[in-house]
Amino acid sequence: MRKLIMWNLITLDGYFEGAKNWDLPWHERLWGEELERFSLEQLESADMLLFGRVTYEGMAAYWPTAQGKIADYMNSLPKVVCSRTLQTAAWNNTTLVKDNAAEEVARLKQQGSGNLFVFGSANLSKTLINGGLFDEYRLGIAPVIHGNGRLLFSGGIKPQELELLETHPLSTGCVILRYQRMR
Repeated sequence: MRKLIMWNLITLDGYFEGAKNWDLPWHERLWGEELERFSLEQLESADMLLFGRVTYEGMAAYWPTAQGKIADYMNSLPKVVCSRTLQTAAWNNTTLVKDNAAEEVARLKQQGSGNLFVFGSANLSKTLINGGLFDEYRLGIAPVIHGNGRLLFSGGIKPQELELLETHPLSTGCVILRYQRMR
């Protein structure tokens, strides 16, 4: 059975982006050899990527023309985008799911034995959290207090207890936390 894993960079005060989509000023400060290596390790363990519409549109605009190992993985891995409003999903190896995202993700988890990663995608993540579908949460905590923007975990999320599996501090001050959901 596939594991559903969330991976996001967030600020210390819980924001995953600023007031506008893709407003990510702290990412530049965090990016470096360590975070790139960690990102590659995750992509090497992935057999599928899952996105909500907003994250998908940003990724689909950026990665097809990007270069390097991360770009190679992002472009070659099978992808699923969950959206009620998208009409097509043209990025290489992408399947569009228009309805019943939680049911479809539960079905995808039953197929295969690899890792299914969700990047960004706060609205979709909320649905998947409330459906009890995430197996792991991997969060890179940026040493930044942003003060406003979009919270990754906002109102309407069902409480969950988590077990800490690992902490991994980076030289940039980012700390990667890895949790699994307690069942």
